[in-house]
Amino acid sequence: MICTPLTGGVSEKTTRTMKEYTDEYLQQVKDIVAANDVERARELLEGLHPADIAELFHDLDTEESEFLNKLLDEETAAEVLMELDEDDRKELLAQMPNEDIAKQLEHLDSDDAVDLIQELDEEDRDDVISHIDDMEQAGDIIDLLKYDDDTAGGLMGTEMIVVNENWSMPECMKQMRMQAEEMDEIYYVYVVDDENRLKGVFPLKKMITHPSVSKIKHVMVTDPIAVKADTPIEEVALDFEKYNLVAMPVIDSIGRLVGRITVDDIMDQVREQSERDYQLASGISTDVETNDNLLTQTKARLPWLLIGMIGGLANSVILGNFESGFATNPAMALFIPLIGGTGGNVGIQSSAIVVQGLANGSLDIKHAAKQIGKELGVGLINATIISFLVFLYNCFFLDDPGRVTTIAVSVSLFSVVIFASIFGTFVPLTLEKLKIDPALATGPFISITNDIIGMVIYTTVSTMLMHVLQGVVV
Repeated sequence: MICTPLTGGVSEKTTRTMKEYTDEYLQQVKDIVAANDVERARELLEGLHPADIAELFHDLDTEESEFLNKLLDEETAAEVLMELDEDDRKELLAQMPNEDIAKQLEHLDSDDAVDLIQELDEEDRDDVISHIDDMEQAGDIIDLLKYDDDTAGGLMGTEMIVVNENWSMPECMKQMRMQAEEMDEIYYVYVVDDENRLKGVFPLKKMITHPSVSKIKHVMVTDPIAVKADTPIEEVALDFEKYNLVAMPVIDSIGRLVGRITVDDIMDQVREQSERDYQLASGISTDVETNDNLLTQTKARLPWLLIGMIGGLANSVILGNFESGFATNPAMALFIPLIGGTGGNVGIQSSAIVVQGLANGSLDIKHAAKQIGKELGVGLINATIISFLVFLYNCFFLDDPGRVTTIAVSVSLFSVVIFASIFGTFVPLTLEKLKIDPALATGPFISITNDIIGMVIYTTVSTMLMHVLQGVVV
């Protein structure tokens, strides 16, 4: 049974958008802060959306941001913290007393509070939690910190409306009103039994059509889509997409309701994963941002550049051993970029399709043999067309009396495309099987490997043909 969204809450706090953000406006803000003009600074911030304030903080130095942050009420300051990017947030948190951080955490949902807590040092985490006055929230945070970051439990929050299946409609309405007072957004009303096991979802429509029902269990929607706390986030994201959910309940191993995940949390995770995969496919080994320092960016980018350098040196060795062949048929050197480039492109295409299929769930690792077979068929068609077109070109435009170069290029190109198709499919499937991010197979690894194998094939085929056709060559 697919859960149906019930209602979406609207924040009671009214906000205004920041006026046109210009260099002059930014300088005005800096002048106000430099003058320590508290009243004008408060007027500047009053009613601004937290996202706009976070954007402003990004362009101010830490001391200026700290000055303005102290003028915000605790709820707004907490929302601003969550809107800041990770580096800006860490800098601001480093300037804040743990008591102030604890007060702001009390205004955040438990999942956001946990995300923020995890950015603190180990000793600061315990100190901040000890200063949280709401013991229930402190307990929720401690419980959530036990889950791995990349699981449903590490992403879930505990703010949700829960009713008992044995409650009457009047009792249900009373409890829902009480619980809703502490929540900003209401997505679903979850129904549990006396053991807190998830039993269903209570649609708002039933409140209108069955106002006098004896027990909630008679009108609830049973068998809601739920996810276990130890489920990987990637699988959770696929369920959200498959069932078009805005929130999903999280249960433990025996079916007890322990939390909920909302679609905005999933979208954040999907975006971050897409960014990591894109960087990994581009040969960046760790997650970096444009504002990271030189050392951080160098450490992230240098490893694959070094591997690429080693691959280039390997190619030079391979080609150096074929020096006599180039001396006999100089035209062969003209096709080195074609062989290497085509192999790399085909490999990246094949691996990208597989990685995308694994990511969106359309490809199951159990069907690896079928996918490899399909890619082999595509590779045969592509290889035939490409090698034939190059053969025709060389026949008409290449001065090649013995046709050694013409045949060698076409045969090598055919072989390289076939190999790259299979290799580009096999590698990400293997990485997925080994629990390694298959996005690794869409970048330099495929290109470098196919480039080296392509040169080996080209020089080997050319050498064999030169020996076979030597008597034909004038």
